[in-house]
Parts: sequence; structure tokens; C-alpha cells
Amino acid sequence: MFTIVKIIVSAAIIGVITEISRRSPSYGGIIAALPIVSMLSMIWLYIQGETKETLSHFAFSVASGIPSTVIMLVIIGIALRHSLSFIAASGLGLTGWLVFLYAQDFIVKHINSQQ
Repeated sequence: MFTIVKIIVSAAIIGVITEISRRSPSYGGIIAALPIVSMLSMIWLYIQGETKETLSHFAFSVASGIPSTVIMLVIIGIALRHSLSFIAASGLGLTGWLVFLYAQDFIVKHINSQQ
């Protein structure tokens, strides 16, 4: 039952953000950039009784994904501005996201091995 509640609430939030974005892309983008999904996930984890350590680890893991997400969004924005199709722009953005994520992971592991 709780899983169904989580799905309905999460879908409703995504639906509202999509409608706002359709009417006003600027406001929709700002709202979509808010950490709504991250906070909602942490709330669900907290309600389900996860430990503070688990919530802390989750929060830091989300934060580590921010740089690659920014790269993805910039690539998609530039590609769309240069008349690429949405599918092509999304493919390029996701590829950039994946490459940057792996590079970031490699760099962090390399730095940690030097210590």
C-alpha cells in the first residue's frame, strides 16, 4: 500500500512540474532544478525507518551526481539551440553525462589512492 502512495505522490509532483514547464519554461526549469526528487526520496527513506547514516550516504551520493547532471543539461541545451532533434540532443546529453560520471569516478579514485 505504501508503495502505491509513493508512486501516486511522486507522479503527481512530476505532473505538476511538467504543466508549469509547459506554460512557463523559465519557471518550470527553476522548479525542476529544485531538489524535489532528492528530498522526496529522503522523506520516503526516513518514513520507512532508514538510519541517519543511510540518509547521509544518500545525500552525499546525490551531491556527487550534480556535476555530471549539469554537463548533461548544458549539452542538451546547446544541441537543441543548434537545431538537433530532441532525441539526438538527449542522446548526446546522456552520453556526456555518462562520460563525465566515469571521468569523475576515475579522478576521485585516483585522488583517494594518492592519500
